[in-house]
Amino acid sequence: MEIALLPDGLAAGVALLLLLASVLGSMISASLGAGGGLLLIVIMASWMPPAAIIPVHGLVQLGSNCGRAALTWRHVDWKVIAAFAPGVVLGASLGAWLLVDLPAQIWQLTIALFVLFLCWGPKLPKAAIGAPGIVIASAFTSFISLFVGASGPLVAAFIKQIHRDRFSTIATFSTAMALQHAPKALVFGLTGFMLSDWLVLIVAMIGCGFIGTWLGLRLLKAFSDQRFGMVLNLLLTALALRLLWQAAAAGVWW
Repeated sequence: MEIALLPDGLAAGVALLLLLASVLGSMISASLGAGGGLLLIVIMASWMPPAAIIPVHGLVQLGSNCGRAALTWRHVDWKVIAAFAPGVVLGASLGAWLLVDLPAQIWQLTIALFVLFLCWGPKLPKAAIGAPGIVIASAFTSFISLFVGASGPLVAAFIKQIHRDRFSTIATFSTAMALQHAPKALVFGLTGFMLSDWLVLIVAMIGCGFIGTWLGLRLLKAFSDQRFGMVLNLLLTALALRLLWQAAAAGVWW
């Protein structure tokens, strides 16, 4: 297998921009709880071939979230992760089997409305954030993550319903997202994605993401749990409103 330094048609300047975006995205996710992955995929969509965006984004996010989980493992809620893991397998398996091609604006609208409800609606009942509810949420978000790169805000909003401590929120969210991105390597490998063309860039972006995570966790220490919760709510709301705007611009209402 011949491994290219850079994919054909991708300029060195664009590659440098993607590396810097990986640092910034990981720093945002580590300090604010979410948003870095969405920022990264927006930048990718402006410069990369459409067929490469979701596979490359998924693998970079897998590496970045693994690094974040490794640095915060003492704060991970393993009971939540134990319930989240089966849902990942179920959702990813169903998505790989169906390979649906629903319009992106349908997912954007669905994610945005769920995020807004989880941020500003009533607190979910205990049954919804117990093991069965976590499995269902994991399966749903893992399913849609194969087709869009915007499931992170929804997972973050759900984890926020379970934890108020900022370090537990970040650690558990990062571990959950690492699990959710893992099946993408297999799924897109089986569908013929040329990983070797992008491997060097992916590894470099993961390394830059680790640097961003380290910087973001230093910033996280400056927040109180209350301030972190409010900032995370506002950030998730902004991301949800952006998704609603995209869905409206694409004509989802009609």
